[in-house]
Amino acid sequence: MLSYRHAFHAGNHADVLKHLILIQIAQYLGEKPAPFWIIDTHAGAGRYALDSAPAEKLAEYRDGIGRLWHAKNLPPAAADYVDFVRLLNPDGQLRHYPGSPWLASQLLRAGDRLRLFERHSSDVKLLQACFSDAGRQVMVTAGDGFAGLKALLPPPPRRGLTLIDPSYETRDDYAQVISSLQDALKRFPTGIYALWHPLLQKPEALKLPARLKALGAANWLHATLQVSAPARDGFGMHGSGMFIINPPWTLKKTLRETLPVLSTLLAQGDGAAFTLEGEAS
Repeated sequence: MLSYRHAFHAGNHADVLKHLILIQIAQYLGEKPAPFWIIDTHAGAGRYALDSAPAEKLAEYRDGIGRLWHAKNLPPAAADYVDFVRLLNPDGQLRHYPGSPWLASQLLRAGDRLRLFERHSSDVKLLQACFSDAGRQVMVTAGDGFAGLKALLPPPPRRGLTLIDPSYETRDDYAQVISSLQDALKRFPTGIYALWHPLLQKPEALKLPARLKALGAANWLHATLQVSAPARDGFGMHGSGMFIINPPWTLKKTLRETLPVLSTLLAQGDGAAFTLEGEAS
């Protein structure tokens, strides 16, 4: 049985990195008139109340979006991200946080489509409620996003972004992201793939970046944001990363000017840092 629920972590430092990059990619896709699809394999509940019991239990948003909420002179990409969160908080008080499905939906045009997968029985109901009025533009499927991805690739318009961000509760998730990307690249080699992963001291987490690079994609970008040094006992997430295959050509420059600021604003002690590397054909 699945136990992970993103409501406990909504708006944390990992969401800042993931959602900022999601917005940048979706905006890039929208610059051309041809339609595109966004596929979210692990969609969650869609949006979150930050005053709910799960969100307040850890209150991770306070050291994530909370640090940026009143920050001045943010880089353009960070300012864009905060502006989208403000759409859910029109009175200026940070009470709600948008998940990746809600953010993606705000960037769709008439001909674009959003396809969402979620396995948790409670969260999928919330996700369906979030998009109850969206019509055919947004489709919510209760099920395994890894399996569902095979049926959707390539999307009809041959333009699209696939966001993959499992909970990594088990070792199987690490193996599945590799096998899913291998299969996806065979089906849709020109698609954009954005994989989120945690920075942990577990062997499978430490090995994942090298395994992603070994997929052999001609164009990739890997950004990490570390908010603290790894704990001495080896437990806990001290940051996260995004591995993007076929990234927009503009993204590396954007992250080069944004990551240093995020590293400073979101630092939770010694060891805060960032990395940015990539390869282009």
